[in-house]
Amino acid sequence: MTERRRVTIPDYWELLRSNRNYRLLWGSQIISEIGDWFFTLALYNLLLDFTGKAESIGFAFVLQVLPQCLTAPAAGVLNDRLSRRKMMIVADLCRAGIIACMLFVRSPEMLPLLYVLLFLETVMWGLFEPARAAVVPNITTGDEIFVGNALSSTTWSFNFAMGFTVGGVALALIGREAVFALDACSFVVSAMLVRRMSFHEPHTEGHAPLHWRDLLDFKPIAEGIRYVKQDGRMFATLFVKSGNSIIASNWVLLTMLGRDRFAVNWLGVEPERAAALGVSLLMGCRGIGALTGPILQGYVAGRNQTRQRYAILIGFVLASFGYFLLSQAPNLLMACLAVIIAHLGSTITWVGSTILLQLNTEDKFRGRVFSAEFGIAVIVMSLASSSAGVFIDHGWTPQQVAGLTASLLLIPILFWATVLSKWERLRSTRTLPATPAEPTASPDAP
Repeated sequence: MTERRRVTIPDYWELLRSNRNYRLLWGSQIISEIGDWFFTLALYNLLLDFTGKAESIGFAFVLQVLPQCLTAPAAGVLNDRLSRRKMMIVADLCRAGIIACMLFVRSPEMLPLLYVLLFLETVMWGLFEPARAAVVPNITTGDEIFVGNALSSTTWSFNFAMGFTVGGVALALIGREAVFALDACSFVVSAMLVRRMSFHEPHTEGHAPLHWRDLLDFKPIAEGIRYVKQDGRMFATLFVKSGNSIIASNWVLLTMLGRDRFAVNWLGVEPERAAALGVSLLMGCRGIGALTGPILQGYVAGRNQTRQRYAILIGFVLASFGYFLLSQAPNLLMACLAVIIAHLGSTITWVGSTILLQLNTEDKFRGRVFSAEFGIAVIVMSLASSSAGVFIDHGWTPQQVAGLTASLLLIPILFWATVLSKWERLRSTRTLPATPAEPTASPDAP
């Protein structure tokens, strides 16, 4: 394959057909993520039922992401020194038990237990996701890394759309408890699939014994940041997901819009379940946008790093434009279209930054680099979602908050446009890791 060749659907099929490890990881992703989106919809429905406040959604989302900052040191060290495969298995099994415990939350008085469980579930996610991102280059070769990343993101988007759309129907028909149970089971199946993977993990060799103090040491994260600082281009790329995370206000916005303005009175269901259907419809449109983004990105940008860089800028612009449209949407149809556009762009930005970092970081640093990237991004996610909840509970309409989100996205647009204009001047003297997918001698290489 040449670098200019675009990623196509036959490429996806060939990767799944020929790469058993990726096929198992992909199956694990499908099972656990669909279950997770079922669970998230049921969780937000429960919180609104118990509290009636947008702030509760914002706070829950903070608990779903912010603890990753606390786990970042442990995640970076563990994923760079222990088996990433075993890390994923342990994290999946722990999440299964944690979600099962949520079945005991039956009244508003038990919300503290729910929040503790959310915190613990996020800690496990914070260990799992950097391992999954770091393991992709270990189980793919050459051009497969491009195809694998595009397929992973496309699958996430499909799972998101399917999980929220079908989850809304499931919630209306079988109730919250059954949805929680299904999610717990999904993590068990995911762990079983990961257990069947078999691949070499060179990063586990030649390390000194691991001590408990290493798990609370933020110096490895600083090492990862210092590593990418050697190349100004990769250092700037480290913050792309942080800019993209401004859009995390959508967890509150779409939930409140679905409940208060776009509830779907399907077959005369009770108001609580009609609101759940409205939320699932908007979230499903978010998933459609996120599903479309990587497909277009793979076709247009393919394996060309230069095109991936410009795709990031286009993604930021589409995200801002989509939320501006949402702020002006007069009806459900326009709101759905706006959400699709916004999250099409957001996913393009996310995938592009992941590809650039994976291709240009050494394996022994990759876990720390991705942990640092996730840690920084979730701080912005937490601020965006919690602020959206506070604004709505203090009189702002969800559409006004959508307009604010569109305006704030101008910041990363200007940042990345500036980075692109100075790309060559930011070049490092450090030799970046060469891969067959990105030959260093290629005229299209950065």
